Amino acid sequence: MNRKSDKASYIFTDRNFPNRFKQIGMSHRVLIGIGGNIGDVQKRFTKLLNYMRTSRLLRPIETSLLLKNPPFGYSDQPDFINSLIMVETELEPRRLMRYLLWIEKRFGRKRSFPNAPRTLDLDIIFFANLHLRSRWLTIPHPRFSQRDSVMIPLCYILLKKRSRRRICI
Repeated sequence: MNRKSDKASYIFTDRNFPNRFKQIGMSHRVLIGIGGNIGDVQKRFTKLLNYMRTSRLLRPIETSLLLKNPPFGYSDQPDFINSLIMVETELEPRRLMRYLLWIEKRFGRKRSFPNAPRTLDLDIIFFANLHLRSRWLTIPHPRFSQRDSVMIPLCYILLKKRSRRRICI
């Protein structure tokens, strides 16, 4: 079923979203889109963030606000909750993507059909200033600018950075 939803999107926060974390100086900065619509997604996001904070392979730097929005593609499913996490890592793009897919699986993701409901979805939106196009991975994410689930949280991060700069001047 591919019908347009008449449900409204809305933004909200919790104690971890938005947030900033101490950097440890890894080589690459990566913006990761996170989403889910099965079970207690907010609780899962907090567990994901805690998992990332203890990982040796990547560290969160900043999180955006949360966005609850209707699904697209296959619309006969619950609304999604989405956010962004900026991380630092030493991993190269393909290895990072494999690691993110492993995390999805660890958090209960099953891939039954395209745009299906999911416990956790992790996408590389940007990887430093890299442009990459392969059969397996495209960076920046090819449809990021068409998705409210990315653009609304991204605008929040960019506006916060801009206001922090003004305060410092």
